[in-house]
Amino acid sequence: MAITDASLVALRVFREVAERGTFTAAAVALGYTQSAVSRQIATLERAVGTDLLERRHEGVRLTPAGRIVLRRAVAVAEQVDAAARELAGLPGAGGRVRLGWFTSAGAGLVPWALSELRRTHPAVTVTSREGSTPALIRALRAGSVDLAVIATEPPHRPPDTDGPPLRTRVLTDRSLLVAVPVTHPLAGGSFVDVADLRGQEWIAGQSSGNERLMGVWPGLDERPVIAHVARDWLAKLHLVAAGCGLTTIPPVLAGVAPDGVRVLPVRGGPDEGRRMTLAWLHDPLPAPAARLAEALQAAAGRED
Repeated sequence: MAITDASLVALRVFREVAERGTFTAAAVALGYTQSAVSRQIATLERAVGTDLLERRHEGVRLTPAGRIVLRRAVAVAEQVDAAARELAGLPGAGGRVRLGWFTSAGAGLVPWALSELRRTHPAVTVTSREGSTPALIRALRAGSVDLAVIATEPPHRPPDTDGPPLRTRVLTDRSLLVAVPVTHPLAGGSFVDVADLRGQEWIAGQSSGNERLMGVWPGLDERPVIAHVARDWLAKLHLVAAGCGLTTIPPVLAGVAPDGVRVLPVRGGPDEGRRMTLAWLHDPLPAPAARLAEALQAAAGRED
């Protein structure tokens, strides 16, 4: 058996594993069992004659051969999808853009950009999906999205170490903020001193793996007191409004804080900058993707 005999199903499964980062996540996304995903990958690797994935405890990573196969698998899948659209009489892919965005960007930046794009270029069709920054980077590599709005923290290293390097454009570069109840003693000033954050109760998001708690000020020199755990940003902000504690807030969400919340900068300690970046894989961008990129840049300027 040679790679020329590989099935489209196996290529699609391989693409999904490369994007999701684990066999389990790919199986859930595809509606397969994990053993079915494993069999498809094993069959494809036998056809290629080498390992396509490096199995690690925390997930999988593409081998050099895997990157080659992924690039070709994406091209094959795109051609088959294009044929399906033509046969169905749907618009061609020329006016279609797939956008990925991290959670906070969906609160203001992405909706405004999409609204503006519909006004200026109504023929461009955008589909979008939310995801974590690592998942969106994998989706770019797998060819599942054309553009991704991702978040980075200092020292703002390249998004990943794979090749070719991702192209990036900074949309915003601002400091992390803290949300406090309007009835809290800290709400009376124009900023919060980092020393005054010691001993406070926090509303934090669930962490996984080596990720730190989202919602706790990163520069604290003490073990934080977590009063409430909530994954959703809106839930965290409403808990703040109810006087249940403090939480950090990315700058992109400052404009959507509910009544009862005061959003303040923090002084003292290391700068906790948060950069929102637009990333893509290949230059030049197709015209529809370039138009969406322009709309996202305009939306970022509006928020600034």
